[in-house]
Amino acid sequence: MFVPLSDENPLRHIRWPVVTIGLIALNVAIYGLELTSQGQVLASSFAIVPSELYQVQVFGGNAGGIFDRLPVPEWLTLLSYMFLHGDLLHLGANMLFLWVFGDNVEDALGHGRFIVFYLICGVAGALLHAFMLPLSKLPLIGASGAVAGVIGAYVLLHPHVRVWVLAFRFIPLRITAGLALGAWIATQLVMVYLQSCGDSLQLGKCVWRAVGPSPMPDGLGDGVAWWAHIGGLMAGAVLVMVMRRPGVMLLDRPPPAA
Repeated sequence: MFVPLSDENPLRHIRWPVVTIGLIALNVAIYGLELTSQGQVLASSFAIVPSELYQVQVFGGNAGGIFDRLPVPEWLTLLSYMFLHGDLLHLGANMLFLWVFGDNVEDALGHGRFIVFYLICGVAGALLHAFMLPLSKLPLIGASGAVAGVIGAYVLLHPHVRVWVLAFRFIPLRITAGLALGAWIATQLVMVYLQSCGDSLQLGKCVWRAVGPSPMPDGLGDGVAWWAHIGGLMAGAVLVMVMRRPGVMLLDRPPPAA
């Protein structure tokens, strides 16, 4: 619904968001490697596959799945998957959100804690995705879970900051981060509902299908891992409350204009 362009939120504690820049550079570099034949081999092995993760109980080694070209331990894919992307649009969308909102979350947490925060959010997204779709044999890749964590943190830190967005991809608007990111969050919840309950007329059955593990072998009707987004989002909202710098306020308001 909204494509972020920039925010009006200066850094307060750090001079440069070196971790945010580094993460973007790393994702871009790995995507460049994916475009090669050797990179395709790596991508197929380092993606996370929920059914394989369950098969080895996370820490039981490599499941030897049909996509594996290398014997990568399944636990390692909880980290590696978030640095892989399917195409340029997938990469660009994730990196745009990270660029616009990641610097201020890094500012609020500090460089070291932001690295830990980002990785935990990505892992949380993968784990919720796997829990909800335990039979899925489809590989999961992308930074969306980790970036969703950044979004969850930013909403709690700076909901009143003004951001420039493209509404419906071509209408420029200057609105609050709470509105823009709140719409993004609402979209994730609606899509989970539609994906899980869109064909169900029984409320009880629908609620269970929305919050319970899917019995389907893939569970990705539209090819988007919505549960990974929600897992990362929830992790980011919780972590920012305990990992932020002393004195950093939640629901912060920007200083009045001079």
